[in-house]
Amino acid sequence: MREKINVITLGCSKNLVDSEHLMAQLDEAGYEIVTDSNSTDAKIVVINTCGFIGDAKEEAIQTILECAEAKAEGRIERLFVMGCLSERYADELREEIPEVDDYFGARSLKEVVEALDAEYIPELETDRLLTTPDHYAYLKIGEGCNWHCAYCAIPLIRGNHRSVPMEKIIEEAEGLVAVGVKEIIVIAQDTTYYGKDLYGERKLAELLRRICAIEGVEWVRLHYAYPTDFPQDVIEVLRDEPKMCKYLDIPLQHIADNQLAAMRRRITKEQTEELVARLRREIPDIALRTTMLVGFPGESEEDFEELCEFVERVRFDRLGAFAYSEEEGTPSALTLADDVPDEVKEARVERLMKIQKRVSLALNAERVGKKMRVIVDSREGDFWIARSQYDSPEVDEEILVTSSAPLAPGDMITVEITDCEEYDLYAKHCI
Repeated sequence: MREKINVITLGCSKNLVDSEHLMAQLDEAGYEIVTDSNSTDAKIVVINTCGFIGDAKEEAIQTILECAEAKAEGRIERLFVMGCLSERYADELREEIPEVDDYFGARSLKEVVEALDAEYIPELETDRLLTTPDHYAYLKIGEGCNWHCAYCAIPLIRGNHRSVPMEKIIEEAEGLVAVGVKEIIVIAQDTTYYGKDLYGERKLAELLRRICAIEGVEWVRLHYAYPTDFPQDVIEVLRDEPKMCKYLDIPLQHIADNQLAAMRRRITKEQTEELVARLRREIPDIALRTTMLVGFPGESEEDFEELCEFVERVRFDRLGAFAYSEEEGTPSALTLADDVPDEVKEARVERLMKIQKRVSLALNAERVGKKMRVIVDSREGDFWIARSQYDSPEVDEEILVTSSAPLAPGDMITVEITDCEEYDLYAKHCI
């Protein structure tokens, strides 16, 4: 029998990709891999942590403490921690939670493999052991970030932007398609910066075209696109490539000029408005997903009202709002007072999401009666759970489909929207 390793992944989809690469190496070494299981009898546990914001750090520390207790009780024999939290706080963690056998940073895959008495095999660098459903996968095209926004710890954790060579990305994408992946979700801290460090110019548009050219790919989805200096050729790919989902995750964070300047976003309100208008002009059916950060130091009531007006007027298809939390070592933590009370931050998040709830319901109502192509994700009770090209897994809304025909996850079908809620659509299978 193969020895089991429980790999627990916390945080974002970029962390998930790191874990999947690790698991491919360990699987080749002869281990049996289980993921995020609380009931497993695995005696070895690896926790891949997130350290981006306060809530993520608390979740990571709590998970480490629970596993350390299990080790003290003899239920776990070996415990390792990797990822963003241990990249920043390894020394403090070693002192506070010594039950962990070792801590590794966010870029220490080889060291983790070797700590588990396995040989790291470079030829497996593009291999993955998927934890997502078989029909979609995330494809990470870069590490780190060059923008150095005032509130963000990513450059401190992951360093400056480093693109993955294009040939390696294509090899990995082809490997994913070979095992049944139909939807590829392209991710990085900033996807638009891809290629600048390797090729002297941004190459995201070329990369997306090459991914779309892979036989067997049905959808290609783009996440985490920084708005400043947004490349025109990427807009053209989103517009012209049939396999590109008419969808863009573009975190704007705010709209008030003084807030954008304080955040070091290197973009103005006017430029933001022009970019949104250009995207919608050139790709009329595009779904725009964004995030907003409220309660940043110095955010006045006037700033927040300006943001609310913008969100109500622009009507983003998908929007998330987050309260600012001070991250040590970042420019805002070093130079600005965290002067917006927590209760004000939370009230602003709540108000912004109430606006978005109204917007989302109105946009969904406009889809009732229309037909669209969807991909089936799973079955829940009486419904098949599906998504259109306008929805990314886990973060966006779902389409609850009834069908008299047999279906399976990964099927791509046409449905007619019959009803809606704020964040869900109901549909019938068009047979």
